[in-house]
Amino acid sequence: MRKYLNPTYDLPFKRVFGEHKHLCISLINSMIPFDTGQEVVEIEYLSSELVPALDLLKNSVVDVRCKDSAGRHFIVEMQLCWHDKFRKRVLHNASKVYSLQLEKGKKIELLQPVFSLNFINHIFEHSTEMENEYLHHYKIVNILHTEKQIEGLEFIFVELPKFKPENKAEKKLHELWMRFLTEIDEDTEESPPELLACPETKEALDYIERSAYTPEQLDSYLSHKVNASIVVEIQEEERRKGKEEGKAELRIEVARKALAAGVPVETVAQLTGLTTEQVIAIKQSHQ
Repeated sequence: MRKYLNPTYDLPFKRVFGEHKHLCISLINSMIPFDTGQEVVEIEYLSSELVPALDLLKNSVVDVRCKDSAGRHFIVEMQLCWHDKFRKRVLHNASKVYSLQLEKGKKIELLQPVFSLNFINHIFEHSTEMENEYLHHYKIVNILHTEKQIEGLEFIFVELPKFKPENKAEKKLHELWMRFLTEIDEDTEESPPELLACPETKEALDYIERSAYTPEQLDSYLSHKVNASIVVEIQEEERRKGKEEGKAELRIEVARKALAAGVPVETVAQLTGLTTEQVIAIKQSHQ
């Protein structure tokens, strides 16, 4: 039986989409509704270091950045939890990528579009009219005449938990990549035959097979998973409680759990917002 890692976490996500250009191209083309003839053909990877991460988000964001043969830039992110700051962070990063093109001595009229593709492993659009919509595509358009667009920045947000396969022929690759991101994890006992029948997703499954990773890489994967799960817990509890005193109690409780799981003091401090001294005090009080 083949055992897999969860492709939404740092190491496997970057192994699939950050090391194999054709798979990254396939994902981008399947998610962004390009006009015919505008699909991505070739890419080169770029540094993903854009701006400092915001608060807890740095432990729950995985990103791959690239540029295609037409000069267009793409930021592909996997966000394991949702925070109100995330939209602003996405806007900031895309705007920075757009403006940084001028630093290479280009004329302003030669600026190329930036596409920000964001997978969110969380539901953030709860309104009734959007309860069945998992893909949200934003452009800069005229309010009265939406067909009129200022080109340059486009944003796509994909809410993974809302996805339900429809088996539409015209969306085959889109659905297969969505199933890859939503159905495969450590508990997968049998690979879906549809994913094995598609060359791209079958290859991706090979890259996230547990046996393809060293013990050190698996330790890193587990550490990132623990960190991300703690971030999710903090965010969920803060939404429910909404009071500062509740947040303080929660951060202490999360620190206790993280320390018990073997997470280093410095990492716990970064995750919870507590000082190193506070974390050490919590650790000593439970020894």
